[in-house]
Amino acid sequence: MTNHIASLPNPDGSLLLRELNHRVNNELASTICAISAKAVRSDDVAVKAALLDVVELLHGCADVHKALRMPHPGHLTDAARYLQHLCFSVTKYRLDRRSIRLLCSADDLRLEGERCWKLGLIVSELLTNVARHARFDDRHPEAKVKLRLTGNVARCSVSDNGSASDLVVRGRGLAIVGELASSLGGCIYASCAAEGSSFLLTFPLTESEQGAAGATHMS
Repeated sequence: MTNHIASLPNPDGSLLLRELNHRVNNELASTICAISAKAVRSDDVAVKAALLDVVELLHGCADVHKALRMPHPGHLTDAARYLQHLCFSVTKYRLDRRSIRLLCSADDLRLEGERCWKLGLIVSELLTNVARHARFDDRHPEAKVKLRLTGNVARCSVSDNGSASDLVVRGRGLAIVGELASSLGGCIYASCAAEGSSFLLTFPLTESEQGAAGATHMS
């Protein structure tokens, strides 16, 4: 199998990922159509409402999946716009259901397509953990995503004012986050306490990203 994949005419290395993304989009669209048709045919008001709620949920899932698409690997991508679109989609799909307010801010930064995608995967996983596991008690739920450029180092933080169990910190999702951070040449630091959790990802810019950042600064 490895030999066959290596021999595919795929200069950007993302053919299989694009195919998987295409299949997931198609399956989500088919499922939404099927459930919508069931809702239309149902004469039971409660059943119709429940099915339409499922359709809305699936639309949210599809929007997040689309927001997490890999940008063109041969081009530099506007990371601020990419993250803001992702945060908007995650908020509609996950955070709004728990009344969690999300604040997103980002410096003007261009990243290589695959590296921007990996950053998005990390942010998405961390926000998913907030939606699933954070306990806010009597606090107003809030999460923040910040992307900052310091010299030639990008710093992205995801924080919230809730508390999470130790099981989350040691979970498989965060292990994958650590692997993604390493693939960016960076690392991630976690701080979890009763008053809130914070994760900080730092990674160096590539030469092309540094050149884009320098040109933006000069302009």
